[in-house]
Formats: sequence, C-alpha cells, structure tokens
Amino acid sequence: MAERYGKCTNFGNCQTADSGKLVDVPAGSEFVCKECKGALIEIKKGGGLNKAIVVVVIVLLLGGLGFGVSKVFFSSAKKPSIQQPVTGKDTGQVEPPKDVAKDDVNPIKVCVVTWGGYAGGQYFNGGFKASKDSRYFKEFGLLVDFIVIDDFQNSRDAWKADKCDLLWITADAFTTEVASFKDYEPKIIFQADWSRGGDAIVVKRGIDTVEGLKGKKVAFAFGTPSHTFLLWLLAAGGLTYKDIEVVEAPSAVDAAMYFKAGKVDAAVVWSPDDEDCVKNVPGAKILRTTREASHIIADVFFAKASFIEKNRQRLVSLVKGWLIGAMEINTNEEARQKAVTILSEGLNQPEDFIKKAIANVRLTTYGDNLNFFNLDADYKGVKGEDLYTKMGKLYSDINLAPQQIPSWRNVVDLSILKEVKLSGAGHEPEAEATFNKATKDDEKAKPFATKRVTIVFSTASAELDDNAKYLIDSEFVPIAKSFANTRIRIEGNTDNVGTEEANQRLSQKRAQAVADYLIEKNGFTPTRIIVVGNGSKKPLGQNNTPDGRAKNRRTDFELLED
Repeated sequence: MAERYGKCTNFGNCQTADSGKLVDVPAGSEFVCKECKGALIEIKKGGGLNKAIVVVVIVLLLGGLGFGVSKVFFSSAKKPSIQQPVTGKDTGQVEPPKDVAKDDVNPIKVCVVTWGGYAGGQYFNGGFKASKDSRYFKEFGLLVDFIVIDDFQNSRDAWKADKCDLLWITADAFTTEVASFKDYEPKIIFQADWSRGGDAIVVKRGIDTVEGLKGKKVAFAFGTPSHTFLLWLLAAGGLTYKDIEVVEAPSAVDAAMYFKAGKVDAAVVWSPDDEDCVKNVPGAKILRTTREASHIIADVFFAKASFIEKNRQRLVSLVKGWLIGAMEINTNEEARQKAVTILSEGLNQPEDFIKKAIANVRLTTYGDNLNFFNLDADYKGVKGEDLYTKMGKLYSDINLAPQQIPSWRNVVDLSILKEVKLSGAGHEPEAEATFNKATKDDEKAKPFATKRVTIVFSTASAELDDNAKYLIDSEFVPIAKSFANTRIRIEGNTDNVGTEEANQRLSQKRAQAVADYLIEKNGFTPTRIIVVGNGSKKPLGQNNTPDGRAKNRRTDFELLED
C-alpha cells in the first residue's frame, strides 16, 4: 500500500496544523497527526485534497458547534470548531478568481462565533466563505472569509497568530483582555450589534425583584457578557457583588444546567436556554433580559494596528458592506430571510433558531456607530467609552481587570468609520424608545429594581444643588440609560417633621425636580418618567433618631415591569 499524505486541522493546538505542513504516513499506519494524534485530511500525491474527506471533516466540524444562541466564551473542548475553505497548498487561503489582482488573493479573515449579531457582514458576503460571487467582491473587489471558532481561547490564539485579521469582543469585556493583547496593539474599528434579549437572568419562585437576589446563589460565567449584565442589574437594584453568593460557571450553558439541577437560586443564561429553564423548573421566571437592558452588551470587532495600517482601504470596504447589509436586514423582510438562510447554513443551525438569534440583537447601522464612537457630538445615550470605562472599574474591583487599563482613545481607531460615510434611509441611528403617557396602572406598576439615593435638599426647598446633581449623574443616569427600554418612577420621600400634607407636597416637588433634571440635562423622554410624592409614608428608618430621619429623606429610582 502506497505512502499517504495529509494535513492536520487541529488549529491552535498543534504546530503541525498551524504551519500547514504535510504529514507523511507510512502504508499500514494509523492516519493521524504525528504530533497531536488528531485526524488528518488526506492529500492526494499530486497535491489536491481528497474532496470526499474534506466534506466529511467540514460536516463534523459544523456539527460540533452546539446550540447556544449567544457567544461561547469558555469551553472545555480541546479542539476549536473552525470553518474555513481548504484549497490548494495553504489551508488558510482561498483559491483566487482569475480576474483578481495578486495582491488581493488573501481574503480578510473575520473570526466569529455562533451568534446572530454578525449577520450584516455574512449576508453581504452571501455566505461564510470568500467568493467572487459575493457582493464584497463584485462591489469592492474584496474577498472576505468568515471563520467560526466557538472556543474562546482558541479564537484569541488564532488572532495572535494572524489566522484571524478581525476578531469579535464586547466593549465591556475588552477590559478583561486588554492586558493579554498589549504586545499586538489591538484597535476596535466598528460596532456590529447590541444584545437585545440574547442574555437573561432566570430565578426561582419567590424572587420577583433584583433585591430578592440578596443572599441567593447566582450562577454565571466570569468575565463574560453574563457577568456584565449581572453587575449592572445588581447596581440597578441597589445591591453589590458582596450581596449574593457567587457560583462560577464555565459558560452560560453550564449556568443554565446548574439552575435546572436545583444547585442555584438564579442564573445568567442565554436565549433560548432561558425559556428552557422556565419550562423545566416549576415556578421559575425570567427576571430580566437585555431586551430591557438594551445598552449593556455591545459587540465590536478589532484588528492589530499593523494590519489596519496595511489594509486601510480594504477595511473601509469591509465595514461599509457590513453596515449596508445590516441596514438591509433591518428594513427589508426579504433581506432578513436571506440572512436567516445564510446563517442557518453557515452555522449549521435550524432556521427557526437563526430567526430568534437575529431577533435578539440590534444590528447596528452607520448612524449607531457614529453614536457609539462619539462621532456625533449631540448624542446623549450610552457610548462605547462609557461601557469600557465603567466595566474597567467594576472588573478591576474584583480582580478580573488590571487597575490601570489603557484609555479608550488608545484602543480604538476611528479612521475606518470616518471614511465609510453612509447616508439615507436605514442608515440613521436607532430611534429612542417611546412611551405612552402613564396611566394609573403604570403609576402603581411593580418595580423590578429600586435604586435608593439620598439627595440632600435645603430645608423646605426642592432645588437641586451641585452635589445632588453629581449623585444623580453618577448613581442613576448610567443605569437609566443602559435600561433604556424600561419606564422610570421617581419617588420623593421625607421624614415626619412637619405636617403630612406639607411633606407630601414637598416630596412631590423634589421628585419632580429630579425628573426635570433628567429631561433637561440628560435628554430623557418626559413620558418615560413617573413622578410620585410619598411624603413620610414610606420610611426606611425610625423617625425618632437623626440617622433614621436621614434615611427617610431620600429619592427612590425604580425601573418598572412592562
């Protein structure tokens, strides 16, 4: 029997695979890599791939992706799931069309995971593989290759080894990785999406508010969007990390398993695992999702500074096509269905699953990107720098990020977006959430989170001083902006000094003063805010002591149930 030749596909774990070298296997020997003992793709003696074996390997790789709708951050699997064309002599390249210039042979390699938020680029590309039939090639002469690597660490290793040119990250979690990337000068160049329901927290019977998590066991994956979501939710409910019993899970999928097994009281999971948890645990409910916490989890893509410098115009074309694709999916049902078909095939998932995955994100437009990167000076919503800075502080406090992280300015490159320049219908930023005028039922709606802030007023006064404004800006405004799809109730409270009628009027005026500040200085929609004066009817402390009366002179900020 003749000697056989093969290539190892255990990228990121095997030097033989990473080098692209052929492995010669003597006749009669097991057809595996000599270094890692992994299966080989057979190469015919003339150098061509055995196509039947390639198809089998790709199908096996696709089948191993798993069913998680959200981004897989940590995995116990030893092999990355990589989808990329395997042609010619180099597994990382695509056979170029005859009419492509030599300098354009290598595609831009974009490493992604099983997630609906990257649909804009994959739709515009007409699929995951680089192709001369894609709109990228026809409109820009550009080849783009989407490579699926669901294993978190393997994707990072691939980027460092130049097997990926662009890699995903969320702006919040970038602070936990920036130290490991310092030798590569990573630069974020655009935003792909906002999570809008892909992340959720499920709770057992009897936990109806964020405050109800106090003292409870909560499972989540450290340093991931799940972690970020939980930290923001705790802040909205006036709790801290120390108020819960932390249960670390390898991934959100594992967190869901812990919850269904009865090991924890709550878990931060992905959709559709949230629905599965509720179905399988009697009395369980979904406390909140990122559909309400609409501006917390933002997917962005970054590249090495050296790659950006050498490929600036190609990256402009990449981002422009991606954002055009996002616009078309957002505004055209036929385009959305085409995107569903493309992602279903590329991610090896059912179309119903993909429809939900895309529905659980906001595919960001050019206008959204201008806002996110603060290129529109009038924008008052959540910016990338806000998330990066806030989470840098929170993650450093729990030793998941260094005490000193690079400034936002040093980890972004805005030159690509500045050259994209898209305009017209569909490219504008997402409209602010609208709220109907509050009804009596809205005024009495149950809050899912209450943030209590002591705002000191002068005696008998409802005027906000600078200290009061600082407290509002630091303690509540970031939360309210991040939970932009929820109605706010502001309740003024007093101690019992004076008549009840006077205290009720005063508390109403003070709550209204806070509401006016949020509207005038922070751009909040007036119909979003409900103002209530409680007078001294809702004390937290004893009114017969100075400390007790001080606790009662407070303003409660409540995020309301739908």
